[in-house]
Amino acid sequence: MKAIFISYNQAYSEEIVAVLENNRQRGYTRWTDVQGKGGFNGIPHMGSHAWPEQNHAILTFVKDEKVRPIIDELRTKDEATPDLGLRAFVWNIEEGY
Repeated sequence: MKAIFISYNQAYSEEIVAVLENNRQRGYTRWTDVQGKGGFNGIPHMGSHAWPEQNHAILTFVKDEKVRPIIDELRTKDEATPDLGLRAFVWNIEEGY
């Protein structure tokens, strides 16, 4: 089992959930109004007058075989609109119930 953490521009909100649904991934936890700045060339998303955009984040736990299709779909979305900001990270899960 793996965990996928997805941080994304709020404009992607419905699209990211659709990626999970397209891959029959039902469960996830979402945080809204997440502030931050990309580590590569991203602009700040702080919810302020100067930087009004914000991010959302999702954490989902998936079977190993679902990781690649989800990550590939997210990468395609990010490459199509790189200025919005979208990052995904995968972790191994040792145990859960």
